[in-house]
Amino acid sequence: MRILIVGGGVLGTMHAWQAIRRGHDVVHLEREPEARGASVRNFGLVWVSGRAAGPELTTALRARELWQTIAEQTPALGFRANGSLTVLRTEAERAVAETAMTKADAAERGFKLLTAAETRQLNPALRGDFTAALWCERDAAVEPRPAQPALRAALHQTGRYTWLPSREVRTLTDTGVTDDHGDHHEGDVTIFCTGAWLSGLVRELAGEIPVRRVRLQMAQTEPLGETLTTSVADADSFRYYPAFRSDALAELGRTQPQGDVAATHAMQLLMVQRLDGSLTIGDTHEYDQPFGFDVTEDPYEHLAEVAGALLGRPLPRIRRRWAGVYAQALDPAAVVHRERLADNAFLVTGPGGRGMTCSPAIAEDTALELGL
Repeated sequence: MRILIVGGGVLGTMHAWQAIRRGHDVVHLEREPEARGASVRNFGLVWVSGRAAGPELTTALRARELWQTIAEQTPALGFRANGSLTVLRTEAERAVAETAMTKADAAERGFKLLTAAETRQLNPALRGDFTAALWCERDAAVEPRPAQPALRAALHQTGRYTWLPSREVRTLTDTGVTDDHGDHHEGDVTIFCTGAWLSGLVRELAGEIPVRRVRLQMAQTEPLGETLTTSVADADSFRYYPAFRSDALAELGRTQPQGDVAATHAMQLLMVQRLDGSLTIGDTHEYDQPFGFDVTEDPYEHLAEVAGALLGRPLPRIRRRWAGVYAQALDPAAVVHRERLADNAFLVTGPGGRGMTCSPAIAEDTALELGL
């Protein structure tokens, strides 16, 4: 078949990948010259550790396999199976990790509780003051900025893929879509993967959908000067990932509440090293719209302080800061929001912070559901 995909982010690109590998032709349209949304404004983490038990974890584990397979064909993704360490500094934080270790899916996630010495042996760059760490072997990382161009380059080599940037789709017809250049693109199926862009034609076709928009702030530093061998999180991350919900987490919230800045901005520390040696750090969560157009300094000062405390040295100078917005399905049990817009058109959006992690498996599920 001829598949039309609207949206050039990681979710749309993975849908193109799945369609191509099933023998179809793909026309891929993106309203910007290049993807500029959450697909490039993220950590590049393939984050299995915090996913909710059940379908979400199953999707993440399948996506982890697919990322590795795709990366073998596309080395420019910069995939590395580096795992993650959630560093623990108090007994209350350790209790949350110990509870997670007792759950039935702990082995699937590759959980292991390490001593401080074992943590430093695994990641020598962590020289700060901590008592233990939760290791997740199944976590991984890719490079978010070059990922979509690298995937598209591989798709181009098949001779069955057409990339059309700077094309905003204006109408959906029985035979395809028409863009803002007035060009009509014929296709058997159209899949809208428009991320947090839920206005325009998407609103016209779907109306109000059960998806919210979430804003975050992040930053990238100068090169660290040494290798950060794993991705790193602080224990505040326990508060934002469903895998860690437990009585121990409730006790952590009661006895060790977040500081004012972290609570105000719904913060956690996630830190991953880029291939050039720099660090991506974040992040915040903002849910109430309208979102501000500026970034605020307090969260960055907090992140620098926490990251520096774990590294045992000042964080390298921040060289760029940014904000981003992603779409998150309101149903906490839903990995993604997927609905039929017309006989020949479907909308797939709202993976939330799971987008980079789960997109390969979400796209595979769409292909199976549509019988591609």
